[in-house]
Amino acid sequence: MTSWFGKETPKLGFGLTRLPKKGIGIDVEQTSQMVDKFLDAGFTYFDTARVYAGSESAIKKALVDRHPREKYTLATKLYAPMAPTEGIARKQFQTSLNRTGAGYIDYYLLHSLMESNWKKYERMNLWGYVRDLKDQGLVRHLGFSFHGGPELLDELLTKHPEAEFVQLQLNYADWEDKSITSRANYEVARSHNRSIVVMEPVKGGRLANPPRDVAELLRNANPQASAASWAIRFAASLDGIITVLSGMSNLNQLDDNVSYMRDFKPLDENEREVIRKAQVLLGKSSAIECTACRYCCKGCPMHIPIPEVFYALNLKLANGQIDEARRAYATAVGASDAGNAADCIACGKCEATCPQHLPIIQRLAEAAEQLA
Repeated sequence: MTSWFGKETPKLGFGLTRLPKKGIGIDVEQTSQMVDKFLDAGFTYFDTARVYAGSESAIKKALVDRHPREKYTLATKLYAPMAPTEGIARKQFQTSLNRTGAGYIDYYLLHSLMESNWKKYERMNLWGYVRDLKDQGLVRHLGFSFHGGPELLDELLTKHPEAEFVQLQLNYADWEDKSITSRANYEVARSHNRSIVVMEPVKGGRLANPPRDVAELLRNANPQASAASWAIRFAASLDGIITVLSGMSNLNQLDDNVSYMRDFKPLDENEREVIRKAQVLLGKSSAIECTACRYCCKGCPMHIPIPEVFYALNLKLANGQIDEARRAYATAVGASDAGNAADCIACGKCEATCPQHLPIIQRLAEAAEQLA
């Protein structure tokens, strides 16, 4: 394997977008225990963002206030779509620095670039801004996270050689997906000799609990290995990877990830063949490819809990669990101030922000028809 920036970084990263909850807030005590175990196992990379509600403040308490700064690296992000002006966009960095208390940011990313928003980062000269932050020593490495197609990725990497790395959605389910274009994006990044941080290796948990036929295939191949381990090791086995982010939500998930990533071994050829068979099976699945990132919920005027609705619909589509699906749907739309799938007014705000490019309006109509 060739050399690349970040090759020596341990290949499991701690994604801080799905931290454990206590009431309506983050469970800092359990998060602290998870942080300690993660560091004790030799891992170092933590990934948060300004838009992950409560995450930056929680990681200050669980990590920054409790461990020497040289023991970890911290990534966070600047998200232009939520900023009406360039000045407000630039203030996001100082807010992140204050919230985390980290003193400097090891990996600073322009967040979630895609066809619908990348020009805003250009108009606001945010590339120049993060270069200045790096020159001042406030940022050690700069890059961007990406949810677009390979043509745009090629354009951005050509135009911005200052980007040392790119964060991509890579998993075996999306490898040949025509909307996510995981393989094509990976190949573009490597053709530019850029290092990669992997996000969504288990598709928001879907590959940790895959459809029944895929789960059976994986169990038969290795009864001791969790479904999540196959997904994370697939991503970590690729060339050019800095680390693979796992959005761990409890100690059990962390323990499982650490068990096979502490002494990480890339997939062998027999295991790769199992993954190829899983990809074929997933191609026959009718499940919605939602990762529950919740970007779709922020602008929904009807307050529809879209990820929860899709989770309920997937119980029926992927596993044939009709009664369970209807109960899950009733729970989702029965929450305080939650809208029903049938309340959708087809404004399109959700689809404009969906990193998975899902036909959300159509799928909500299906849910309303099949589950209500």
